[in-house]
Amino acid sequence: MSETEALETHLQELRRGTVVLACLRLLAEPGYGYGLLEQLQGRGFDTDANTLYPLLRRLEKQGHLVSEWNTDEARPRKFYRTSAAGARLAAALTDDFHAIAAAIDALPEED
Repeated sequence: MSETEALETHLQELRRGTVVLACLRLLAEPGYGYGLLEQLQGRGFDTDANTLYPLLRRLEKQGHLVSEWNTDEARPRKFYRTSAAGARLAAALTDDFHAIAAAIDALPEED
């Protein structure tokens, strides 16, 4: 594995949990999959649809998201929003993320 490939693998692992947190926080306001994908990408969370849609289904199955279909437009869309349990999870993950970031900031830096 090249150094570039190794870096990309580690960056992907590092970002995986942050996408969960970002989804939970962004979906405090109801949103649909493609719109959420655009929001994530616009905020620096490089995510693709093949990652996002299974994540949304998993979070819904775990009770962290709720969904409903909007059939008012020509094309029905499934809207998701963060449940009360999801909001509690987002708060806990946010606190932990800040603690981890502070711990990393306190580590010595390479020259």
